[in-house]
Amino acid sequence: MSNDATKLIERARQGRLVILTGAGISAESGIPTFRGAEGYWTVGAREYHPQEMATLSAFRSMPGEVWRWYLYRLGVCRAAAPNPGHALIVDIEHALGDRFTLITQNVDGLHLRAGNTPSRMCEVHGNIEYRRCAKRCRGDQLLRMPIDLPAIDREQPLPTGIMERLQCDCGSPTRPHVLWFDEYYEEELYRSSTAESAAADCDVIVFIGTSGSTSLPMRAASLAVQSGAALIDINLDDNPFANFARGLDDGAIMRGTASSQLRILADRLLE
Repeated sequence: MSNDATKLIERARQGRLVILTGAGISAESGIPTFRGAEGYWTVGAREYHPQEMATLSAFRSMPGEVWRWYLYRLGVCRAAAPNPGHALIVDIEHALGDRFTLITQNVDGLHLRAGNTPSRMCEVHGNIEYRRCAKRCRGDQLLRMPIDLPAIDREQPLPTGIMERLQCDCGSPTRPHVLWFDEYYEEELYRSSTAESAAADCDVIVFIGTSGSTSLPMRAASLAVQSGAALIDINLDDNPFANFARGLDDGAIMRGTASSQLRILADRLLE
């Protein structure tokens, strides 16, 4: 059954709210979805799918090509700006304070640039603005990506000297601070356990622009539902979270862009 989402969101006035975002919210900032046409990458005569490029295995066999792919995407993310949907989530956080947790699958860093607080946020797939030693000589310490990196042309080889600039002080290569398809969630790197705990302890959970194609969002939905939380799905298309909502007495489905639907919820929550 689908209820009035504006009535369900009122539970967060005195309770705990979790918002979980996926690629749909960043699409409004002009960032192509990970699995779309922009994600495919040509190396020589072969075209690689995103699920092949975004792996530890690919990094070990062709680190330069994986870095070229990620540096191109870094340029796309840096050229984008937070949109009204990001700003509304910041407003909601400011209103709720420590009763708010943001979980994002996006690695573009737009939530942080919009003003969300790192301590109330779980970037469960990492952040493309950071890297770390591939051999973990620094443990889990993150290194900021150089600000002055040149724009990467996806049709051209990496500029001379880029790989040297991306080395760790120990002489080992660094790697993008992102969770790859052949890796596991780690609390120390991605705050994944913190995200699950927030979902298990919330009164309302809102899914925005995510297709449910990775495991942690689905786990978060299950934990929230088991604890009796209301569930709201905001998406352009049908997805597993809408199915969760349909099976709940306290579930709601909102169809439309992230920013338009967040405006409806924020107006009710912040009035």
